[in-house]
Amino acid sequence: MDRRIFVKTLGSASALSLLPMTYPSGWTNDQTSWPRPNRAQLAWQNAELGVVFHYDLHVFDNKKYGQGNNRIDPVPDYNIFNPEKLDTDQWIKAAKAMSATFAILTVTHETGFALYQSDVNPYCLKAVRWRDGKADIVQDFVTSCRKYGLKPALYMGIRWNSFYGVHDFEVNGEGDFKKNRQRHYNKMVEGMLKEVCTRYGELFEIWFDGGASSPEKGAPDVLPIVKRHQPNALFYHNDQLAEARWGGSESGTVGYPCWSTFPFKSTGAGESAQKQIYDNNFALLKHGSPDGEYWMPAMSDAPLRGYNGRHEWFWEPGDEDHIYPLENLMGMYYKSVGRNSTLIMGITPDPKGLVPDGDVRRMKEWGDEIKRRFNTPIAETRGEGEEVILKLSKAQEVNHVIVREDIARGERIRKYSIEGKNADGKWEKIFQGESIGNKRIERFETRRLSTIRLRIIETTERPLLRSVAAFYVI
Repeated sequence: MDRRIFVKTLGSASALSLLPMTYPSGWTNDQTSWPRPNRAQLAWQNAELGVVFHYDLHVFDNKKYGQGNNRIDPVPDYNIFNPEKLDTDQWIKAAKAMSATFAILTVTHETGFALYQSDVNPYCLKAVRWRDGKADIVQDFVTSCRKYGLKPALYMGIRWNSFYGVHDFEVNGEGDFKKNRQRHYNKMVEGMLKEVCTRYGELFEIWFDGGASSPEKGAPDVLPIVKRHQPNALFYHNDQLAEARWGGSESGTVGYPCWSTFPFKSTGAGESAQKQIYDNNFALLKHGSPDGEYWMPAMSDAPLRGYNGRHEWFWEPGDEDHIYPLENLMGMYYKSVGRNSTLIMGITPDPKGLVPDGDVRRMKEWGDEIKRRFNTPIAETRGEGEEVILKLSKAQEVNHVIVREDIARGERIRKYSIEGKNADGKWEKIFQGESIGNKRIERFETRRLSTIRLRIIETTERPLLRSVAAFYVI
């Protein structure tokens, strides 16, 4: 079904009443055929801001991280892993102060080393002298998340493994030698995934670094394991399914407009992506498609240490000057969370096992600023239909309006305008835009207003507004 045939362009801006809307024949208020989020997707979009902690063997070598060689060169001595002061409580308290609502840990990354007690992968914490080979950082991390009220999520890197000689899901070798090693690697990965899905309670998301390919291409069969053992976790992603999509850059932003719907059920990665996906610098990932058949909201991601020409997902020596300034972080927030995307920031624990002091301070400054700006609206309402009116208690200064659709019922609004009644009692247009979704933050020059009006210009179904809120930010 082509959803575009149902788009309705609504009337002029003159009407003020909240009259019932009329719909084309066959257009109901609750069509089940429209894309909608499942439970995991809805929770993930509502979460809005999270962190991912990258930790691996090369954090301890005191050298600059090089992704190319890290994917192919095994670490000479895995016993360099020795975080003497490791404290996952400190990590999670820093994330909570940043206003994050969920946290992700790299269980494995490109070295293949696993941060828990695996029974199927010998290249794990059992192998090191640190804590007598009995440590389980995944368990520590999950426990800290639950202690401080963040939702725990896990990240598995299975596309590259320098220890096992795996590159882009394929083990090195030829003939039966390669075939047998590939079978062993796939079975090991599937066993590891079952371990992490069954040992640590409910998880918020399972993230596969660079995707997870699919068994049809000879890769491990991961989707059934996640769906069986973690049915409420967001699955991200393989060739069979993507319950979220990468937002097209690692800048912490997405394009405008940004829709939650997508024309394909999966995205692929790099050269495996469909041509329409990687064309025009990943424009489709950055914007989505209002006519897409699949609910696949956008993820924005960036490392906290990504300022002034650096882009560091892992701790490196002498990198403290490259923590993003607060102004840049707020810019990301407006262009990610404020554009209907979930933002995930990369945080870098150091060789001692702690998030460095400078990072912790900046994270708290950012969280405090988000709360200062947006925790207390001047006024807030909800509603449905062609117009939603927000009356303020008195005429006062306003420079932000935040609008949220009830996305549990789908993403319905295509075009809208925001208007305000000024001191002369006249309506003036503040902004006209498209795509609201879970959250749209509109920032504008300060105006003195007594009433704000959201007008829906085009919509596919009866508009359902979860919130219309006004703010004055100085």
